[in-house]
Amino acid sequence: MTQGPPSFREAFWVWLKVGCLGFGGPAGQIALLHREVVEHRGWIDEARFAHALSFCMLLPGPEAQQLATWLGWRLHGIRGGVAAGLLFVLPGLLVMLGLSALYVVHGQAAWAGPALLGLKAAVVALVLQALLRMGGRAIKDAATWWAAGLAFLALAITGLPFPLVILAAGAAGWALGGGPVAAEEPPAAPLRPAWRTALVCLAVWLTPVAAALALAPGSAVARMGGVFSTLAVVSFGGAYAALAYVSQAAGTYGWLAPTQMLDGLGLAETTPGPLVLVLVFVGFVGAYQNAPPELAWIAGLGGGLMAAWTTFAPSFLWIFAGGSLIERLRARPRPARALALVSAAAVGVIANLAVWFAVHLLFRVGELRSWGPLRVELPDVHSLNLAALGLTGLACMLVLGLRAPILAVVGAMVAAGLALGAVGLV
Repeated sequence: MTQGPPSFREAFWVWLKVGCLGFGGPAGQIALLHREVVEHRGWIDEARFAHALSFCMLLPGPEAQQLATWLGWRLHGIRGGVAAGLLFVLPGLLVMLGLSALYVVHGQAAWAGPALLGLKAAVVALVLQALLRMGGRAIKDAATWWAAGLAFLALAITGLPFPLVILAAGAAGWALGGGPVAAEEPPAAPLRPAWRTALVCLAVWLTPVAAALALAPGSAVARMGGVFSTLAVVSFGGAYAALAYVSQAAGTYGWLAPTQMLDGLGLAETTPGPLVLVLVFVGFVGAYQNAPPELAWIAGLGGGLMAAWTTFAPSFLWIFAGGSLIERLRARPRPARALALVSAAAVGVIANLAVWFAVHLLFRVGELRSWGPLRVELPDVHSLNLAALGLTGLACMLVLGLRAPILAVVGAMVAAGLALGAVGLV
């Protein structure tokens, strides 16, 4: 165990190691951070690590990256937080950009279809697993059941925007209020927000967005800056909830088809770093497909980088400038109840995403039925894809029955898809 705080150089290499080995989604990444920082080196004690994790889970955005940023900030101030947060994301970002480029070149190859079908089946099982885990944590009473159910219905049959659903859940929780909240005592340090730091972080976050809007106001990259920046503020519930919002936007602006969204999430499962790196795929492929051919690669790279920037840059604002405010709010009943209903609504959002993914994987979907403000996409029940159904059943057995590691599931499902392709069943 290290005696005293580490040097910045020593911590730098640990953050890079975590970024390169951070497979397995948020649970695996948080466990890796705990092992490296608490168990092996003793840089942070158990109680402070747990407190930091609970704080990060209250924030919108990728909690594992925010936890890494908080740990780096705790050890070496702002430069430590920047190093830890960036290195946590950078290896996976580079891999995701490369996979996105390969996808636009080889995505229609004969071998790609069966492999991607296996990946899509794995995605459905993994989203279902995330739904069960998050539901177990967030659904605790009648109010949270109602919040989850109404959020599911709002997205499934009304087409209400994702941010509106989340904000409505928070407003309902605030109105309901509640009794005393069990929370740790606020720290003795002053609770005044660091306004100067907040303004700097906000400017850093929004400057590329403003530049894209000024230089190419009608481009996909500029629209993505606005969409992903909005998502950064309301993305409670992790990558799967965020993808529900992006799926709406992708359909509205014509960035990606539903099957391509599944492809991207499957590829993101194979990379280190936060699962929300799937948004890099959405940005790259969406901008590539919506640009003139001579500018497609430039637009693709710009879209991928815009998605990454507007997804992860806000985390530094929340950590560096918002910590004192969040600590104050955690001890108050109304904000705590609002956050509880937001978490429950996110469960409904993920349930809608799971149904949406499964329907688009197993059936052809095209018919849209409307009854006033209600609308439902109906699948063609005669178009059931038996190969996809079998692969999804296998993936659910591996994920929910055997609890196999994510990379093992992904590898097995790609192999199963290729095997079905080889015998002509896909």
